[in-house]
Amino acid sequence: MTARKRGAAQLLFLFTFLLLLDWPSALALTKFNSYAAQCRKRTDLRKKCPNVRAIRNFNLTEMMGKWHVVQYYASTEELPEYACMRSNFAFSIEDRHITMNFSYIFAEDPLREKLQGNITWLIPDPETPGHWKHTEDIYEGVYNTYVLDTDYANWGLIMHCAEKKKHSRYLSALLLSREQTLGDNVITFLREKLPRYCIDLSFMFPINQTSCEHLMESSKDDPLAYIINGQQSETDSHKLINKP
Repeated sequence: MTARKRGAAQLLFLFTFLLLLDWPSALALTKFNSYAAQCRKRTDLRKKCPNVRAIRNFNLTEMMGKWHVVQYYASTEELPEYACMRSNFAFSIEDRHITMNFSYIFAEDPLREKLQGNITWLIPDPETPGHWKHTEDIYEGVYNTYVLDTDYANWGLIMHCAEKKKHSRYLSALLLSREQTLGDNVITFLREKLPRYCIDLSFMFPINQTSCEHLMESSKDDPLAYIINGQQSETDSHKLINKP
């Protein structure tokens, strides 16, 4: 058997094995084959979260409000999958909880369906309001968020980290902007703060924020009807359902 035929046979065996073992993985492999050249071996997967010092003299109130996520990093992501990612922070004085409502779409979704979620934090130490701890119990052990830097009016940088027994840590970072775009010099300035936390910047991807005002949203009256640019239309049986 020639080397070329042997290589083809091995590739066929691998794909068949994935299909039998975990068919969603095989589908994902074919879905993102256009990004095959970007796949690299990660060097930033570790067990423990880094030691982080939150921003000093942090003004929590000024940080609240709407932000565009112009760049995004996650230790579980190896491809630029998202677009139109936005966050809205709010602080409750009564229970001293911070809530982030966020939305995004999958960049390759032809229907541009908006997905939404939220995260809630408490402030464990009033003396360091730039350090937040998640109230959700999705992760066992440590799950903290730190505001690394911000000028409040234009840009911000936050980082999350979670630890789980017998697994690599989950680490993510959001580069925030009040506007849809941010200057290259500011982006470079903020990105340079991340490698000290063992973040591989080659996996921090830009988030497209254009044409994000009229996304597909579920109708309140009919979950199969969607509002597109102010016009309601029925989806067909071939609608792609994306889940966060």
